[in-house]
Amino acid sequence: MAKLHKLTHTRLGFISILVILLWAKTVFAYFVDFNLGLDDPLQYILLIINPLGSAILLMSIALYFKKSRNVIIAGLIVYTALCALLLANALYYREFTDFITINTILALPKVVQGLGASGSSMMAFKDIVILLDQFIIAGVFGVYAIVNIWRYLQRQPLTWPTFGIHLGATKKRYHLPQATTVVGLALFMVTLAVSELNRPQLLSRTFDRSYIVKYLGLAPFTVYDGVKTAQTNTVRSSADSADADKILSYVRKNYAKPNAKYYGVAKGKNVIIIHLESFQQFLIGQKINGREVTPFLNSLIKDKSTLSFSNMFNQVGQGKTSDAENMLETSTFGINNGSLFSALGSTNTFQAAPAILDQTAGYSSAVLHGGKGSFWNRTDTYKNLGYQYYFDGDYFAHSADANTQYGIKDKLMLAESAKYLEHMQQPFYAKIITTSNHDPFTISSTDSDFPDAGTDDTTVNNYFKTANYLDSALKEFFTYLKQSGLYDNSIVMLYGDHYGLSSTRNKSLAPLLGKNAETWSDYDNLQMQRVPLIFSMKGLKGGQNKTYGGEVDILPTLMHLLGVSTKKYVQFGTDLLSRQHSQVVAQRNGNFITPKYSVISETPYVNTGTDAGREATNLAPADKKALAADEKKVNKELRLSDTLANKNLLRFYTPAGFTPVDGDATDYDTSLQRMLAIERSLSATSTSQYSQDGSTNAAANYQSDSPELAKNRSVLTQYPKKVIKQANTTETPMESMISSAKRSSVAK
Repeated sequence: MAKLHKLTHTRLGFISILVILLWAKTVFAYFVDFNLGLDDPLQYILLIINPLGSAILLMSIALYFKKSRNVIIAGLIVYTALCALLLANALYYREFTDFITINTILALPKVVQGLGASGSSMMAFKDIVILLDQFIIAGVFGVYAIVNIWRYLQRQPLTWPTFGIHLGATKKRYHLPQATTVVGLALFMVTLAVSELNRPQLLSRTFDRSYIVKYLGLAPFTVYDGVKTAQTNTVRSSADSADADKILSYVRKNYAKPNAKYYGVAKGKNVIIIHLESFQQFLIGQKINGREVTPFLNSLIKDKSTLSFSNMFNQVGQGKTSDAENMLETSTFGINNGSLFSALGSTNTFQAAPAILDQTAGYSSAVLHGGKGSFWNRTDTYKNLGYQYYFDGDYFAHSADANTQYGIKDKLMLAESAKYLEHMQQPFYAKIITTSNHDPFTISSTDSDFPDAGTDDTTVNNYFKTANYLDSALKEFFTYLKQSGLYDNSIVMLYGDHYGLSSTRNKSLAPLLGKNAETWSDYDNLQMQRVPLIFSMKGLKGGQNKTYGGEVDILPTLMHLLGVSTKKYVQFGTDLLSRQHSQVVAQRNGNFITPKYSVISETPYVNTGTDAGREATNLAPADKKALAADEKKVNKELRLSDTLANKNLLRFYTPAGFTPVDGDATDYDTSLQRMLAIERSLSATSTSQYSQDGSTNAAANYQSDSPELAKNRSVLTQYPKKVIKQANTTETPMESMISSAKRSSVAK
């Protein structure tokens, strides 16, 4: 005990005490204040140890001072700053379910305004764990300050607390600060390395701010965010309108005018987009043991009112799903490193589908997703895209056993989406994101009886099962749309966002596709990047279209079907139905595909005939010239799109009649409240399906074979407690929700 007492009265002991206190507070906040989505034991271990490395590293700064008094002051300053960061994040997370970024700190007046009239009302009793010792420290220094004022007036020497640390006669060990810094840095690097193994590309892809906090801690997240913010600001500070002019010139030159036969055929129709997670084109028409993987989609694309594209390629980069969403909404590419949504979505200016349709045709808009709202920074980005409502996982009534890794089961997701769609003012633009068909493709026998594919790779086998489950969920949803009457006034679009099976698994898949695993090549991997694109609408001139295109081409195609001209907007894609459409499909890594050739690392391969997959040697001069021009086009549009995003160039160009979106004006916590308030205030003039049906809940009749819905059908018309609380009512029936909305003064 004597040795321990002696140790605690050294500068190393003092710093160690502060580190232990900070570690304990942080771990307490991790489990009590934050919802970090821990999935496995390793993540629990990392969560518990990650505060130590950064805490030791930062607290070691104090040890570089020679005088004990300065060690104490510096140590307490760093400690207090880290405690303040922890408390600020706890309060901010309590209100916004997110962590404070540098941009948020720089916009402090807006943050304070967003926290409400009284930030103190957000304090909770549990915050005493973070604040108690700070009050004690402040009290001690306050007493000493008063005493020193008196001593100064009495012309006596000033004195400051040393907390029992007396090192004046002790030999100074100048290696101690460096050793402590090395220990902290080494511990942090080990944590980072293990985190990368558990979540590859953690820092480059930036899935979600909570992921970095979960793996590395609050302080490293803040430093990382600061570096990224500085890099972005440096790039943007060099931008001017001349940069935007170059991009405008390019997109105008490459604009493809619409096909007169299709332009405006869906004018005034609702748009219902179903985002097919990790869904590849080869699944359609595929059979396992004689059984169709996607019987509903197979029948849908054969319907005379369905227009589908069999040569659509995903064009995602590291942003995966978020890249696909960005291309869908803006017809611009994701950035070359990381996710555009995560890196730039909070601050960039967009010309996106929700805002365009709102301002040109009076569309309301919503995203429905059963997962965490902040994943891929969706909460911020959707606001800047112009989405009026965002119904994330908090809006869906489901138990833990209904969860997938990234949301809830698709049958439950689509079924519960009905109760939101029927209250939206028509015409509306709604995107529903599915999640069941996502790696690791886990599914129970109660949800699917689809046969095992029989490969030696469980992931490949399960991929067919989850795809079959998604197909069944889509059939149920289409049945609802038709029975409710929504289908008659809508165009439904389904698209795959990216590959589901990585190239490392394709050799296990090869025999099922009639391919030889031994001869499987990079060419075959590239062909597997096809994803479905399907438009279904009553009266639409359908057919299976073989035009080559990519995800950047979806938005101009959809807009022209709706009768909205895209000529004045900055879009890198072109209408797939236009005769002027370019069939050169860029990949984010610079590879590209045309109807004749696939070019991989500058090597062309033949796409057609018996030579398909063979390296194209002895090309005719005309083909060489054409491929060189195609490669130049691909590199240029990728470079220009990166410049557009990284420099936020759309702030310099506003199309005539378009108003840039002010994302700060939207609060997704009140999405349902606002939507129902509008419906109620419009009364007889409301265009929602619910109003037109005479206040009848068509959603209540949603038919599904989901075992969860068989046990509890009330979720089809009722809302989670958190949503009810936000709507200022304690009752759950829909009529009560609408009555509450009527009393609300919230405007659209």
